[in-house]
Amino acid sequence: MNRLSILIFFFLMLPCVTMPALYAQEVRTPSISFNPETYVVYKTQQPLTIDGDLSKIEWEQAEWTSAFVDIRGDEYPSPRYETRAKMLWDDDYFYFAAKLEEPHVWATITERDAVIYMDNNFEIFIDPNGDTHNYYELEVNALGTFWDLMLTKPYRNGGRAINAWDIKGLKIGIDIQGTLNNPTDIDEGWTVEIAIPWSVLLEATRGGMPVEGTQWRVGFSRVQWQTEVIDGEYVKLKDPDTGRDLPEDNWVWSPQGLINMHFPEMWGLVQFSEKAAGEADVQFNWNPAEDYKWLLRELYYRQTEYRNRHGRYSENGADLGFDESFDKLFDEDTPLPKFTISVLDDTYIMRLQPEDMNYNFYIRNDSKVWKTER
Repeated sequence: MNRLSILIFFFLMLPCVTMPALYAQEVRTPSISFNPETYVVYKTQQPLTIDGDLSKIEWEQAEWTSAFVDIRGDEYPSPRYETRAKMLWDDDYFYFAAKLEEPHVWATITERDAVIYMDNNFEIFIDPNGDTHNYYELEVNALGTFWDLMLTKPYRNGGRAINAWDIKGLKIGIDIQGTLNNPTDIDEGWTVEIAIPWSVLLEATRGGMPVEGTQWRVGFSRVQWQTEVIDGEYVKLKDPDTGRDLPEDNWVWSPQGLINMHFPEMWGLVQFSEKAAGEADVQFNWNPAEDYKWLLRELYYRQTEYRNRHGRYSENGADLGFDESFDKLFDEDTPLPKFTISVLDDTYIMRLQPEDMNYNFYIRNDSKVWKTER
């Protein structure tokens, strides 16, 4: 594809962005290395009853994820309470389960699509094609109140939350091991069970159902507030200097490297298997395409930094440290891919052409990444 073709293709795909919105963008990048958690999602042979009870044989046979950590990474203090999740699927639903250790289970929000993370909550993020655009978010509290929304793209790129997007056919089950909103006793915690219909998940992607080996981006988060009991009710702890609520804790399955769940490139990777849990041991197969996408992602971060310093985007890979990033991510036997940057006014598109893959990889200034066959 020549330069003119790239620019034409670029204009067809890129929404209009005004110049003021691009100048002096806040540069926030993950502070940890790219090393997402992975998980194999097995298929269940019969529909699950969604009631929050995780003692079902199907869930017993599914593996737990690793325990959640601080959203910033392992170097930060470990969460006070343990959180783990599980996943399954069948022809109708993508199933999720989570167990949240919690000595004082409380929740107050009862209105759908309210800001659920103002309570303690559990959150699911799904990016089916891994391009960081048109992804889904679901937040649930211990009352079963939920907020379902779709993001056109990350907030950092001017993304818009579509609250009117609804998960038709969503099923949520909550089981509390203790009592809700009762500060006079000590609880074990709560479990949540969720079924999201494929008919909804495939709306934005216009893709087909997963098959053996299909991989999606999935993130899990838990928001936890520190509380005290006043007049028999849970009240969030205040900062003695400002009088404001103390910041919430953010615990996640796959760390983000910063306090922001809206970096889809840092979420975990799940691989679907048509085999049943407990009947097979399917290994997660790392896709080398993820390394090339991450190489572009690092260059994308640096393009934003370069623009903030110089008032324009660079057309030179050396300005962005292309060779150094490549050497860091790939072994010495991997041939250096051809790398080009096409800048047009306040937009750009970067392309990688690896010699060892039959794909070209692209990223543009609004963080969307994709690949095409050669």
